Amino acid sequence: MIKICKFGGSSVASASQFRRVKEIVEADPERRFIVVSAVGKRDSSDNKITDLLLLANAHVTYHVDSAQLLDAIKARFVEIADDLGIAWPVAEKFDTFAADISKHSPEYVVSRGEWFTAHILAEYLGLPFVDAADVMIFHHNGTVDLERTAVRLKEAVQRKGAFVLPGFYGVTVDGSIKLFQRGGGDITGAILARCLDAGLYENWTDVSGFLSADPRIIENPRSIRRITFDEMRELSYMGASVLQEEAIFPVREANIPIQIKNTNRPDDVGTIIRETADSDVDEHLITGIAGKRDFLAVHIQKAHMSNEVGIVRRTLSIFERYGISIEHIPTGVDSFGVVVNGSDVKDSIYQIISDIRKEIAPDNVTVVDKLALVTVVGRNMSKRSGTSGKIFGALGEAGINIRLITQSSQEISIIVGVDNADFERAIEVIYDRFVSNEMVSHL
Repeated sequence: MIKICKFGGSSVASASQFRRVKEIVEADPERRFIVVSAVGKRDSSDNKITDLLLLANAHVTYHVDSAQLLDAIKARFVEIADDLGIAWPVAEKFDTFAADISKHSPEYVVSRGEWFTAHILAEYLGLPFVDAADVMIFHHNGTVDLERTAVRLKEAVQRKGAFVLPGFYGVTVDGSIKLFQRGGGDITGAILARCLDAGLYENWTDVSGFLSADPRIIENPRSIRRITFDEMRELSYMGASVLQEEAIFPVREANIPIQIKNTNRPDDVGTIIRETADSDVDEHLITGIAGKRDFLAVHIQKAHMSNEVGIVRRTLSIFERYGISIEHIPTGVDSFGVVVNGSDVKDSIYQIISDIRKEIAPDNVTVVDKLALVTVVGRNMSKRSGTSGKIFGALGEAGINIRLITQSSQEISIIVGVDNADFERAIEVIYDRFVSNEMVSHL
């Protein structure tokens, strides 16, 4: 089986981290294809190389002296290379790059973080280096040309065998460097896994997989060993993510599982993400809890609304007119709500309400702001009757007022809206009642 291993910036933040990566790769002969991000932070006060390169490019753009900043970036690479005994001339290569930095596009400048990191890692692992610019091909519209990319990658396998590939960038058909969005190294790894028909995509980072709740709210939350792609999407959308969301789609379409692993604790099981998760005696009712603050809901009430064709569509078209993305649409017989991010409508909410009154002629329009949404996700909730009622009951017993309720069409998530002030307390109540108690019952 082929395993694709993607190592994030924290996994290659120092020479000691490179050594950990080597131990991981050499521990399993199936780990033949390595994708790597740019050197990351060594600690919370440090800077990512990508951020420093973005800053260096800004210096060049606005004609600010960038010599000192470029020297600092160079020193990070040289320090790692010297510590590892790398023969590849890092300093000379960087000097050449820095001397011509003004001639290059911003995308090219930023991509050099991955390029230098991958060169160092390739030599340290004793593997060939393959430039992403030679194999990752973008269409003019910014999407990846999977067909041409697959051909290039398979040709690279025939020429090189195993290899190290820098993440985060590729090349357009006209030869220009093109970046993925931030976190794009995850996408590079997923595309490589799909194109090479891998059996597993291992994503190595600084956490041991997904946690069932935010550790800033819940102390030592339960780790999630198995999760479906749909569950992960629900949790990731509400901020509980250790993986770039777009990295899901290439492997999901090819039915390739993803495993989130911790570079610093490689023996931890981590989290396996699959299309489906086979049930067993240890299946949990709730997979995870996540949420965000600062939403806004516009509630529209109109008598006999259910008999009026197109009223929801016409209302949504008003939001579309102002470029507002809709989060949720809770509905009733003669009313419905439109939930949006508060920051999206801060400059347009009064015009939107005015347009709704003119074009929809509702009996009443009310706005609820400072609203937090809490998502409770679990593939097994639909199989156990009364789950939603128990969740609502627990929140009511804790004195938390529920402002809105909605459920996904797949019945794997229940979303409750509460006041911003009740956000953390709501998560604590749900976790304590449905996750902590369940953990105790399994002991």
